[in-house]
Amino acid sequence: MIALVDPAISADMRAPVYKAPPPIVPVWSWTGCYIGGHAGGLWAQAKEWTVRTPGGAFYGQSLGGHDADSWVGGVQAGCDYQIAGGIVIGIQGDYAWTDAEGSHDSALEFGVAYHSKVKSLASVTGRIGYAWDRFLGYVKGGGAWERDNYWATTIVLGTAYTARETRSGWTIGVGGEYAFTNFLSGFVEYSYYDFGTREIAFTPQIAGLAPGFVDIRETKSVVRAGLNFRFGGYAAPVAAKY
Repeated sequence: MIALVDPAISADMRAPVYKAPPPIVPVWSWTGCYIGGHAGGLWAQAKEWTVRTPGGAFYGQSLGGHDADSWVGGVQAGCDYQIAGGIVIGIQGDYAWTDAEGSHDSALEFGVAYHSKVKSLASVTGRIGYAWDRFLGYVKGGGAWERDNYWATTIVLGTAYTARETRSGWTIGVGGEYAFTNFLSGFVEYSYYDFGTREIAFTPQIAGLAPGFVDIRETKSVVRAGLNFRFGGYAAPVAAKY
């Protein structure tokens, strides 16, 4: 009887089922460094031109102000590090060229105009953001520098005074970046720059004129888009979860 029953029991037993291992899914990471270029628009304000020439006419009074709008284009480089949970921290430096020029007629003098031109803009910023896979939203902030030219003209004398300056300030901004491939990402961002009020020394260009001093307050807004060529962007592959 045992000999007859044993084959029947064996026939009812099923072979063990083995599950295939889950596929390996590559995970994108923002950790790495990059270099790239950008272009956009700049809107500057050179306002509150206040006379500070000792003993000069209109001391302490405002000569007016003006806007200066133009294109902006430059380069940037930096590094990011992605922390567990999607948080990304990084540091970036950028330098941009521009040609934003503006002018206004003096509010107190007849036939006198004041001019300014922004030549370049640079910043070193830290940024922090949150990554949703290949999209990164971030805020940034840090130090900024700009190079400006100033001059004053009159109807009779032409260019009477000139000045140039590199001044420092601060910047804050917000933006978003998307990684199209493992090596190329694109971004769009807005940044606000504040360079405060500085006393500018104007050099006379005509014999007999004394040096002049004017306080000028400057702020800027920049919207730009750009591309980054990235070195990194890979994390250790992980198994997909079911």
